Amino acid sequence: MSHDGPPPPPPYQPFPTAPPPPAPPGEVFLQSLGETPPPRRTGRLIVALVAAVALVVGAVALPVALLADDPERGPVNLDEVVVAEDLRTDHVTGDQSYPTTPPMGGPHDEVWLDCGVYDVPVRDENVVHDLEHGTVWITYRPGLSDDDVAALTEVLPQNGILSPYDDLPAPVVVTVWGRQLHLDGADDDRLALFLEEYGGGVTAPEQGVTCAGGTPNPTGGTGSSV
Repeated sequence: MSHDGPPPPPPYQPFPTAPPPPAPPGEVFLQSLGETPPPRRTGRLIVALVAAVALVVGAVALPVALLADDPERGPVNLDEVVVAEDLRTDHVTGDQSYPTTPPMGGPHDEVWLDCGVYDVPVRDENVVHDLEHGTVWITYRPGLSDDDVAALTEVLPQNGILSPYDDLPAPVVVTVWGRQLHLDGADDDRLALFLEEYGGGVTAPEQGVTCAGGTPNPTGGTGSSV
């Protein structure tokens, strides 16, 4: 008598236990349990690391190269900075006679000159008051090219004044209170060194006060007074 029901299961077939076939000479047999892992890109990684190191070295070396000594101009340092100590800080009226051109400090007008770029000479007595406040004064000989004036404008600190100056002893002169450096031109690398050393007003009697709020009149006039 036959009974209806599910068919009997197939005979048991054990998992093959034979070792994998030998790999051909010079190759390594890899028995994969899934996807074959991608090849390691060690060579590309090394190239990337070498390129990154080269960029870092270049970034460090470039500023040093830019400030390298110029054989035609001499060493790039601040050895030629003129120093004046014990300068008077009193307010006076009328024009003054200063021992340096431009002046580095001394008696000055009670009104200072406003910060900025001027295309005409400015009055010494007003700018000396700015120097007392820590202002950087960059002067240049009239007739300097427009490109050079633009280059000086680009590096002028916020607390700074740029102006032409008649009978200047050098193409460009940078001055702060009690410190001055004669430069060979707008592209003289020593300008950056000077601004880094003295641009923060470290020599000024009233460091931290700015040229803002002074008179915009280059020949003097009304404005703030301290």
